[in-house]
Amino acid sequence: MRDETVAIHGGYTPDSTHAVAVPIYQTVAHDFTDADHAGAIMDLETPGFHYNRINNPTVDVLEQRLTALEGGAGAMCVSSGAAAVTMSLLNLLGAGDNFVSVPQLYGATYTYFAHVLPRFGIEVRFAPDDQPDSIGALIDERTKAIFCETVGNPAGNVIDLAAVAAVAHRQGVPVIADNTVATPFLLKPIRHGADVVIHSLTKFIGGHGTTMGGIIIDAGTFPWTEHPERFSCMVEPEPAFHGVEYATQFASAPYITRCRTVGLRNTGASLSPFNAFLHLQGLETLPVRLPRHEANTRAVADYLAQDPRVSWVSFLGLPHNPYYRLARQYLGERVPSIMTFGVHGGREAGITVFNQVKLFKRLLNMGDAKSLITHPASTTHRQLTPSDLELAGVTPDMVRLSIGLEHPDDLIEDLDQALAAAASAAPQAAAAAPVVA
Repeated sequence: MRDETVAIHGGYTPDSTHAVAVPIYQTVAHDFTDADHAGAIMDLETPGFHYNRINNPTVDVLEQRLTALEGGAGAMCVSSGAAAVTMSLLNLLGAGDNFVSVPQLYGATYTYFAHVLPRFGIEVRFAPDDQPDSIGALIDERTKAIFCETVGNPAGNVIDLAAVAAVAHRQGVPVIADNTVATPFLLKPIRHGADVVIHSLTKFIGGHGTTMGGIIIDAGTFPWTEHPERFSCMVEPEPAFHGVEYATQFASAPYITRCRTVGLRNTGASLSPFNAFLHLQGLETLPVRLPRHEANTRAVADYLAQDPRVSWVSFLGLPHNPYYRLARQYLGERVPSIMTFGVHGGREAGITVFNQVKLFKRLLNMGDAKSLITHPASTTHRQLTPSDLELAGVTPDMVRLSIGLEHPDDLIEDLDQALAAAASAAPQAAAAAPVVA
């Protein structure tokens, strides 16, 4: 089946009720036939459901559907995108280990890496940029992963994923790629060498700003047994789960099996059945929504690129963008509906635009049917120091837009009046053509 069909039908066969929509299995647990049946399921000898902190039939359909769309071997849903980031890393790392990350990250991810994980003895090595050689230079014998966003939020950079994967794999390290911005309809990281793919389902996949969720997808291709010292947790008996040896007993998808039986089972960051149902609804319409998102964003970007009140515009659909070539290489003709721009007058002018919009919603989210605006330096990234902001690609004047499904003329009119308010507040701003990138 093609992607559009998988998004509607993947992972689900109606049961005896012949329900066309995936049912919401709103239950805590499932009845066992007998003790042998219970033991077989709990020891992973036979597939099945037993306690919904670990798995659930509604959630299972969503996991299967996104596994198929990403071309993976298995997946596990969690309660939020942040939980997906956390579990994807803690599945491999412990005190004394390190991983390498690009600096262009979602603000909460950056804060978690820079200030929280080090308190648990995990070293996060931020590369100076997103170039493969810069990342590879930081790998040593204690490095357990490379982390990147396929399209950075809000920086808008595109990672050269195949090159990064080649550098990582030469040194025996897997690549974890956050594909939230691109979605599997624009980019499939596993095809370019990613070993683990994560999403915040809260964004484009849910698509309506109503439901939180996250997912971790295992490519099933990383050779864990070739690196037994680095990844003892994957090849040696697991004391937290019956002495299972994941890489040999569950060779098709050992990473995600361990993630579920050790990570999810013991931390409990489960996705509720109802939230899974809502994400399934969003996923069905994702391939229809994305082209409208993109068309609206192109119209807004073209408008801002000609406005003298705007100092610069960054959008992957503009040919002068420094990541335009990589965007074409990895995304083809399509681009995400996220863009940033700067306003003459600096930080205060950017905040004025943020304050003055009437139609755009001032939200810390993206990928919504509604158009959203934020001023990263004072919201999502406000906890970062000036040097951290620069490293993350966030300037003081940056305004980030997530363009929704409204009529583009209404969005442009709203931005026009907000820019007029910013210009009135800073009449000394230079009237010059924006720098387009």
